[in-house]
Amino acid sequence: MATDRARSRRNANSFDLLRSLALILIPIALVGALMTINLDDAPVRPINYTPQLTTAREEAPYPVLAPVGLPGEWVPTSATWTKVGGLGLNDEPSVRNEWKLGFLGPDKVYYGLTQGDIETKKLVSEATREGVEDGESLIRGVTWERRVSPDGRTRSLVQSEDKVTTIVSADTDYPALDAYAATLKSG
Repeated sequence: MATDRARSRRNANSFDLLRSLALILIPIALVGALMTINLDDAPVRPINYTPQLTTAREEAPYPVLAPVGLPGEWVPTSATWTKVGGLGLNDEPSVRNEWKLGFLGPDKVYYGLTQGDIETKKLVSEATREGVEDGESLIRGVTWERRVSPDGRTRSLVQSEDKVTTIVSADTDYPALDAYAATLKSG
């Protein structure tokens, strides 16, 4: 009888051990599966940026740019307009009038357009990922300064006028950036 109880207890202990392992390993396996899902297949949701663009063009003290004539493969993904003092990034008051517009290009690269009018050195540093000078591009008769991030991944075009600094950035080459910048027009 004692040996039957010992076997029964040993079987129960083995079953408890297996059940405990299953309770631990199943969630770990599920988390691992969720973490390895390929997000490249996730659909990109286009936005309608016209309301933000209209507001920015009405309120900005500078000409607000947006691309004109981009082929249908270009998908608008983000647009923000923030006036000086308005809530910007991290719900902090904005130090400048700032227009941002983002597109996903047909090459699956994000192209960002940023315009601002105050503290432009900081704006350029942030938008170019602390890019350093890398030559010039001539686009529709206007000279743009080329910048490349320290890791060489992000390239940017910067064009400053009296009232506004405009930055176009993407993880791509300069000819692609030049082509995108050539589509930018105001009002």
